[in-house]
Amino acid sequence: MSNDLFAPRIPQEVANRRPLADRLRPQTLGEVTGQEHLTGDDGVLRRMIESGSLGSMIFWGPPGTGKTTVARLLSGEAGLAFEQISAIFSGVADLKKVFESARLRRMDGRQTLLFVDEIHRFNRAQQDSFLPVMEDGTVILVGATTENPSFELNAALLSRARVLTFKSHDDTSLEELLKRAEATEQKSLPLTPEARISLLRMADGDGRAVLTLAEEVWRAVRQGETFDTEGLTRIVQRRAPVYDKAQDGHYNLISALHKSVRGSDPDAALYYLARMFDAGEDPLYLGRRLVRMAVEDIGLADPQALVVCNAAKDAYDYLGSPEGELALAQACVYLATAPKSNAVYTAFKAATMAAKQNGSLLPPKHILNAPTKLMKDEGYNEGYRYDHDEPDAFSGQDYFPEKMGRQTFYDPPERGFERDIRKRLDWWAKLRKERNQR
Repeated sequence: MSNDLFAPRIPQEVANRRPLADRLRPQTLGEVTGQEHLTGDDGVLRRMIESGSLGSMIFWGPPGTGKTTVARLLSGEAGLAFEQISAIFSGVADLKKVFESARLRRMDGRQTLLFVDEIHRFNRAQQDSFLPVMEDGTVILVGATTENPSFELNAALLSRARVLTFKSHDDTSLEELLKRAEATEQKSLPLTPEARISLLRMADGDGRAVLTLAEEVWRAVRQGETFDTEGLTRIVQRRAPVYDKAQDGHYNLISALHKSVRGSDPDAALYYLARMFDAGEDPLYLGRRLVRMAVEDIGLADPQALVVCNAAKDAYDYLGSPEGELALAQACVYLATAPKSNAVYTAFKAATMAAKQNGSLLPPKHILNAPTKLMKDEGYNEGYRYDHDEPDAFSGQDYFPEKMGRQTFYDPPERGFERDIRKRLDWWAKLRKERNQR
């Protein structure tokens, strides 16, 4: 949708019924709040405008941080025509029309800023269609996305555009938005100080959401009424956390949970586990991830960790929600407080690498069975010593292929149960040396 100087004027009474967030849209970049690193006097976008040269950009950030507004204001302050499309509603035919309009406009000496909302929704071929018009200067592309551009956008597109990160609003910028709203409405929000803080938290860093919540409060309040925190929660219910189980929010939180467990911080681990429960994550997915943490980060430092996690997963499957969630929380705390070791994980990776690098080497013949006369004649099983018949039930034989020689993959640390395993391995190494084995 492009700017139209001849659009019909909207009656004032109708304009006043527009959503508060729309009425409070900034009219200049200087009025944008929460993104001072981009729009402030020393911000990136301000410097671009002063230089007189804008390049294509990708605006990456959470909802309600001003990506669309900033793009529109940027075109105005740079003297560019503004076109806006959404990847949700647009296809190849729509892109062709926009590109053609931009070409005609360029022939008249005016460049176009093309704002593409939800640009990550376009498939790879559609993203590639932007490349020619970006390269020849037909359009300056500004794409907006809530998803990580490095995962969702073509490398070719990213190489031609600068990624600018929009930050979630903090309490200070959200409070500033509330004050603007109160000035516009010419009345204060009927909230106790504690309820006002709760409203800011409900917004979850989303500027549009905090204004929508404020509007809901004004709609619901009666003459002389003031809401406390409980009343606010009852009136506006609660806002669902920003979380998509297939996108960044999901991966960010599971990464935070895993690293908190690995870092032996049960409090942080419980927090992220609770965040994911609250956002509607599949508890059995979390159970599977806890099992993975047990084998990757605790391993044989505490062999019970795997048992505990499998039991917690089964308990949730048996009890369901919400009782079963406590079993997963218990397993989470167990993992976070357990001794840590990735020795088996590291050893397995090293062994896998060795298996790929050394090809199909035959195991030493003395440990191969010889079910036929030919195999016996070839020396299969010759010289094998049955460990249970040896002193200390240990023969000290070499079990690696002859061309490889003896290897060491598993190196247990002096922690937890692996301290005992280390003692056994050191003892067997001593016996092996004494019995002249490699």
